[in-house]
Amino acid sequence: MKRLKLDWLILPLFGLAVILAAWAISSATWASNLPSPLKTWESSRDYVLQPFAKRGEMDQGILRFTWYSLVLVAQGYALAVLVGTPIGFLLGLSRTFARTFDPLIQILRPVSPLAWLPLGLVLFLNTGKEAGTYGALFTIAICSMWPTVLNTAVGVRAVPQDYLNVGRVLKLSRWKMLTRILIPATLPYMFTGFRLSLGIAWLVIVAAEMLTGRPGVGGFLWQEYNSLIYEHIILSIIVIGLVGFVLDRLMSLLESRFKTA
Repeated sequence: MKRLKLDWLILPLFGLAVILAAWAISSATWASNLPSPLKTWESSRDYVLQPFAKRGEMDQGILRFTWYSLVLVAQGYALAVLVGTPIGFLLGLSRTFARTFDPLIQILRPVSPLAWLPLGLVLFLNTGKEAGTYGALFTIAICSMWPTVLNTAVGVRAVPQDYLNVGRVLKLSRWKMLTRILIPATLPYMFTGFRLSLGIAWLVIVAAEMLTGRPGVGGFLWQEYNSLIYEHIILSIIVIGLVGFVLDRLMSLLESRFKTA
């Protein structure tokens, strides 16, 4: 019990205290424009204590901004998984498909979200006011799908040949081979890809909102930067980090549930 308290409570609190002390010292010495922890709290208190308040489109509680961002991330992430998973299976199952499209995937995979977003806006330019939303969804999906694609492909290739031979002996149909052998054997790899894709989707939403001016954590951060309100920039960074941590923990719990099922 004492060891558990040390690992999960005392050490994290000590780490937090060190960060706060370094932050306070920096703001008081060499980084004069950096607001102190106390000043940041005083300036951001209304956004935290009234998390769902709506005073204007870009003047809302921090949890309301977070909700806007999460909704867009969920949509883009779902699209990434729905498109990326089948592509991953095709890459793993078909050598012809892999030889045809794997070089293209390797070229597109490192492209920055800042490069994809303008293309997304151009593609959906005719949608009017929704161009920014569709462009952001396109960017989130295409940037976050690659870990799912690659990990699924690796998982399919790692399926033991004995499993496939048993399926052939039992004369299973292609659908049953997929649902009873390939998917269960590939699931751990798939979840690794899903988890990485979710993290990237959350990273991309910040850039997408900053460039499109959408209300959300990223849009709020960019507005406060242009207004030189550094306290709110720090608030946004903290919220982005906390939400990313929670999303990763939730995906980890979901993965463990499937592994034990």
